[in-house]
Amino acid sequence: MNEYTRSLYVYILIAFLGLAMILMKKSETLRFGSSVEITENEIMDHIRYLSHEDRAGRFPGTRESKDVISYLIRHFKSYGVKPGGENGSYVQPFNITDGIELGANNSMTMGDTSLTIHSDYIPLWFSGNDSVSASAVFAGYGFTIDEKELKWNDYADLDVSGKWVIMMRHSPERNNQHSLYTSHSGLHKKMLVARDNGAVGVIFVSQVEDTDLYPLRYISGYKNAGIPAIHLSNEMADHLFKTVGWSRETIQETMNRSLGPITFNLTAVTINASVELIPIQMRAANVVGLIQSGHRKYRNEYVVIGAHFDHVGMGGPGTGSRKPDTLGIHPGADDNASGTAGLLEIAQKLSSQKSRLKRSVLFIGFDAEEKGLLGAKYFADHPTVDLENIVAMLNMDMVGRMEDSFATVGGVGTSPMFKPLLDSLSRNRGFNLNMTLPGFGPSDHAAFYAKDIPVLFFFSGFHSEYHTPEDTWRLINLKGEKDFLDLVYDVVFHLAHVSERPVFVEAGPKQGPMRRNDRFKVTFGIVPSYGSTKEGLEVDAISRPDGPAVKAGIQKGDVIKIINGKPIKDIYEFMDRLGELEPGMTIPVLIDRDGKEMELSVSF
Repeated sequence: MNEYTRSLYVYILIAFLGLAMILMKKSETLRFGSSVEITENEIMDHIRYLSHEDRAGRFPGTRESKDVISYLIRHFKSYGVKPGGENGSYVQPFNITDGIELGANNSMTMGDTSLTIHSDYIPLWFSGNDSVSASAVFAGYGFTIDEKELKWNDYADLDVSGKWVIMMRHSPERNNQHSLYTSHSGLHKKMLVARDNGAVGVIFVSQVEDTDLYPLRYISGYKNAGIPAIHLSNEMADHLFKTVGWSRETIQETMNRSLGPITFNLTAVTINASVELIPIQMRAANVVGLIQSGHRKYRNEYVVIGAHFDHVGMGGPGTGSRKPDTLGIHPGADDNASGTAGLLEIAQKLSSQKSRLKRSVLFIGFDAEEKGLLGAKYFADHPTVDLENIVAMLNMDMVGRMEDSFATVGGVGTSPMFKPLLDSLSRNRGFNLNMTLPGFGPSDHAAFYAKDIPVLFFFSGFHSEYHTPEDTWRLINLKGEKDFLDLVYDVVFHLAHVSERPVFVEAGPKQGPMRRNDRFKVTFGIVPSYGSTKEGLEVDAISRPDGPAVKAGIQKGDVIKIINGKPIKDIYEFMDRLGELEPGMTIPVLIDRDGKEMELSVSF
């Protein structure tokens, strides 16, 4: 071996040893976490990808949503975050109903007149699928009101059993949202009253102020009403009423002036109608990653950190867009590309600290949050780990628009551990932290709070671009988000690192207001399951341990089928029935518990 060759081998050996030392150093720094940090550049890279026009607003079930799911999985894999779903998968799929469409069996005739769908009539979103041939009666506004302040009964002198009931929409005070009629004026409420009186179908006609047919659109939570429900065009309504000497104008003017019913039979006309509405299903999916602790005692306990990755797509009516008349990509840079970016950054940093964790950590990208927290509710109902082993759930939603150096964390009252922990960890930050106590909130953590799991909700505040096409990456406060995520990381690390487990404390109601115009005089003290597919009202949780439901023996998981002798099919029928009850009443309630029906007595 000549001198040149020996020198070459020496240089190669030195280079090899140097590379080995660099790799060993890198391994050590990754092991102890000193080189892996949450960075502004990476936050922005994630947000720009997620909110890019190619993602088309990340609407659940779309190809663009699937691209986002693949993006999350790809990054989890690169960080060493393992699959946290069932059967070794990152993906937890679930079905959601996102619309309704007309089936093949839709037709309607009035006597010898054939009607055309979309121009002469349209089925309503809660209509049952059925074919009905019967005579009809007109039942005014379709009210049965017996209250101290208001009495009105359109059914007092009518036999509607086995007949179509035709009713006028709205009320004598259609423009007064504080009217005593408001809680009785909804189309679905009026259908329930008619069905209770024996009607086999309902037909709504418009007041003179209305010109168009009610659009066929899906509204979440409603199930098949059991009887056809139809909206009739003004032209067809006028044609029908003319046969008995009335018009919509004279009917409306007379009822509004007298504040009393106008009812009559339409026995000379037989109405035949068939309705077939088909639900449109889509496939959504949560993304679940896992850092499994090696600690023998605590490895089967979990800290969950989550953020929803979906948004409202192209906007439009019924999507949640604050500009429903403007069709265009809603980027959702803050809502919630910012939280999803935080999920990835925290997963990357925490993975480098795996050896220091006592508890395991689940990272969940939730789908269909904008559809009603459907992804979070699905996970809470179908957890991939034992719910009792989840010690806390931390949720990030809209964390990218910090203003005036203020950010908010909610749910602080759900465990005595949280306030002193946040007081300590939030010192000497570049922002002030506002803490709120209630556990419920309009985001994914609410599904975990309903399961008696301590929750924290990290949120930087609303803004005028929320749910509009203007929520873009250019408006992100990058430094503010980075500072906020550093705090979230420290909280996650602490909960996964220390032996003490947060103790759950109920902090406020477990649900928000059901509907703005409903005025309930009593409450069952339960949390309804908004995503349930069962017929009836499934009890998702108990909101009042001393409430009427608990005292009567109703439990979580029960399905309420009949209230005070009146059947219910879904949450909206439950609310309508609830609005009829008064303090001091004791009523029978039929429930289904694991396939067995039982009747309980509930007192208010």
